[in-house]
Amino acid sequence: MNETMEYNTTREMMVIPEYGRNVQRMIQFACTIEDREQRNKAAKFIINVMGQLNPAVKESGDYKHKLWDHLYIIADFKLDVDAPYPPPPPLSLSTKPETLSYHDKEIEFKHYGKNIALMIEKATEYEDGPEKDALVISIANHMKKSYLNWNRESVNDELIELHLKVLSQDRLKLHQDFRFAHTNDILARNTPVKRKQFRPNPNGNFNKPSFNKPDFNQRGRNKPQ
Repeated sequence: MNETMEYNTTREMMVIPEYGRNVQRMIQFACTIEDREQRNKAAKFIINVMGQLNPAVKESGDYKHKLWDHLYIIADFKLDVDAPYPPPPPLSLSTKPETLSYHDKEIEFKHYGKNIALMIEKATEYEDGPEKDALVISIANHMKKSYLNWNRESVNDELIELHLKVLSQDRLKLHQDFRFAHTNDILARNTPVKRKQFRPNPNGNFNKPSFNKPDFNQRGRNKPQ
């Protein structure tokens, strides 16, 4: 006997695939139940099944409310039951989220990142004085550190100073006697420290540091005469 194969491409589209096709069919059947009391029982039974099939939804705060919303959506808002929550407005499904506001300024030197540009912009608002000078020095050394993370082969202090001048639109300047942190010092700070591993000796014990502990059994014998 020839049987007609049923493929998913020929079936109707699933509204929320997480619950499966059988749940969708159960909801469609519940919509056809004429007796309201029986229809309410069927809806509550389906809600329990949905909670078991999609346990991830329980991670939300009021997951019962979310399950009822999904029930209404799968039923295409055609299920009339006495639910503990009102159905969500159908227009809320087609409402597009608000566009996120991104920074409209292009970062001229991407290897420094956006935070450096914000720090430089903030430093330009400071009044001249020791506090502003300390902030500019910190920014300059941080710029050199960021540059070394991007390119360790070629870097010079004059280049970092030039970039600071460009990014601040010539509003921040370093003192003539200022000296950048040494490249080797910056690289040494960024190099992770390797922890010493203890290895077992031939006796099976680990080579741990030994400390000279006092022998309490010899108490009083080492006192000066």
